[in-house]
Amino acid sequence: MKNYILSSVLVLFISVSLYSQDSTSHFNEGNVFQIGNASDINYKHIHFPRANFIIKKGGIANYTNIKGQKVVITSIKEKSNGKQVATIKLTNSRRFFNSHKYITVDIDEAVKNKELLIVN
Repeated sequence: MKNYILSSVLVLFISVSLYSQDSTSHFNEGNVFQIGNASDINYKHIHFPRANFIIKKGGIANYTNIKGQKVVITSIKEKSNGKQVATIKLTNSRRFFNSHKYITVDIDEAVKNKELLIVN
């Protein structure tokens, strides 16, 4: 009898913990964000191109100038693992590093780690 009670309590705790971890964020196309500071030198969740690709396309690989720029979401896709990947562009219709018009970002993790800041 004790085993049945303990197992039912265990199942209850597992089901509650699985339900509590289901967090869906609601980001839409057209939401505006500001690029924040990275936790270290590189941004982990904003997928900027490497410096050699920027230079090959005629751009300037200066990551410090990108901080504080406002960006807008142009499209959002959900990957098979459940992560939301958004495509962003600058609001002033310029190019990132004078070479790339669009950049992809793992939107949930970038907002959580303050690489992207929500602008009202």
